[in-house]
Amino acid sequence: MSSNQTLRLLMPQWQGGNHHAYPLGARLLEWLAPKGNSPTVEVPVKPCKAPSPLRENGIVEQNALLAQLQECEKIIKHHKPKKIVVFGGDCMVEQTPISYLNQLYDGNLGVLWMDAHPDVTTPKEFHHEHAMVLGNLLGEGDPVFAAKVPVKLNPNKVMFGGLQKTTEQEIEIIQRLGMRHASPADLAHDSSAILGWIKEEKITKLFIHIDLDVLDASLFRSLLFADPTKDPSAFYHFPQGEMNLSQLARVVQDTTLVTNIVGLGITEHMPWDAIHLQNMLKDFPLLSD
Repeated sequence: MSSNQTLRLLMPQWQGGNHHAYPLGARLLEWLAPKGNSPTVEVPVKPCKAPSPLRENGIVEQNALLAQLQECEKIIKHHKPKKIVVFGGDCMVEQTPISYLNQLYDGNLGVLWMDAHPDVTTPKEFHHEHAMVLGNLLGEGDPVFAAKVPVKLNPNKVMFGGLQKTTEQEIEIIQRLGMRHASPADLAHDSSAILGWIKEEKITKLFIHIDLDVLDASLFRSLLFADPTKDPSAFYHFPQGEMNLSQLARVVQDTTLVTNIVGLGITEHMPWDAIHLQNMLKDFPLLSD
């Protein structure tokens, strides 16, 4: 067991979004991040063979995702951290760390979901588990994965930041559970909407989830929606982020002034230039000797 209060997890999981870009994206995130004194542990992940055609109970690679969730849980329980940093991978990497911290803090964990999407869909609407992770944590989403969450999140202590247009199914859940949300326009110049929520809900422990697709893909290019090999029209029907890096950084920094950050997850990093350069180098002489 580690004596450090903070555990850093590297989880290059790809099955939740079924895309080959996730593993390198996760590793680069961990490499780019400032190094501290906390241990970094890599969660074992099945080798990437995306896109995978395997569907189990309507979910792509469900058994692999369940096995990786269990491995993540073992690592966290071994280290018994008070705080967790997660480098992903698809958004599904967040389920176990958030579930653990919410249980540790007696169901009072606040969660700020910085994401262009609410991730509360169900297997009826979609077959990629990363779009269900917050739903699972709330006791909704995918019942198979929701059953793995011993203490569900309090929806009053969950807030969406940078959320874009939602589906009728997503709207129903968000309204029924009474979760708050701030649009990119709400957060363009200040963080007051989020800071007000933290104060009103008396949130003293906060996990910040960042799906990088909350950012504008024309400004930050390492996102699914900026894939240079795809026709941009292929993504027109998907809600896309509109925030910039300085706005996102300001929101995160502002929250640190009013509450205790006990968790930070950064996900959905797709570094296209690095991926394509890596693929090109595979064919160069001498490099594989």
